[in-house]
Amino acid sequence: MSGFQIGQDIISYVALGDSFTEGLSDPYPDSAGFPQGRYRGWADRFAQHLVDHAEEVRYANLAVRGKLLRQILTEQLPRAVELRPDLVTVCAGGNDLIRPGADPDALAEEFEAGVRRLRATGSEVIVFTGFDTGFQPVMRHLRGRIATYNMHLRGIADRHGCHVVDLWSMRVLQDRRAWNWDRLHLSPEGHARLALKVCEVVGAPVEGDWSEPWPEDRRVDWRAARQEDLLWAREFLMPWIHRRLTGRSSGDGLGPKRPNLERLG
Repeated sequence: MSGFQIGQDIISYVALGDSFTEGLSDPYPDSAGFPQGRYRGWADRFAQHLVDHAEEVRYANLAVRGKLLRQILTEQLPRAVELRPDLVTVCAGGNDLIRPGADPDALAEEFEAGVRRLRATGSEVIVFTGFDTGFQPVMRHLRGRIATYNMHLRGIADRHGCHVVDLWSMRVLQDRRAWNWDRLHLSPEGHARLALKVCEVVGAPVEGDWSEPWPEDRRVDWRAARQEDLLWAREFLMPWIHRRLTGRSSGDGLGPKRPNLERLG
């Protein structure tokens, strides 16, 4: 059976999920020239932190942008079961919850079935709650649905002995500087802070404090804020609606960026 503890000689880690775990909006400095970008994100950053706590870290990231929960469970989870890593992170369901008519109770049942399969391999599992969207005017109406899903996720974690990264309670991420302009993906600094939070959850000492207050912010005036809203609607919201209406996804035709357990330097 697999397992995970800080300080063991070799750590194998697999990340499952969508664009949040793929790392969108946190490009590597050398990403120019890659057709789909080359993104880092909190999972890559977390894996790199683990290098300080093991002789060898083997890391795979199977996450693909735009994936729904069922796609993650059918396309990514079997590969994770096959790899039998020491540690698996699972953040899934967010793309489902923002769709009209999403049922958080039904989603939670599917999520638990996936967690059960992962835990049966002996892997330690980390699950993530959803963000509190109360600070985002356009997404505020989803708050109750996300809260319901979160309660289910906590129950699942309790029943199966999983770690929990509680994104809902991370108030430091309720600052516009933690987010990319599309308002759905974390900024590079947001990803960096989340990686530190995951380290805290697994007990990996690192330099830096994810909850450190942001520097004093110069407020955006009302006119500039409205212009930002219009730009966001034109550049992101309308294309997103069009994809939903035509049954397309931003991840169509894309594969995972790290499909195999590969050693990190």
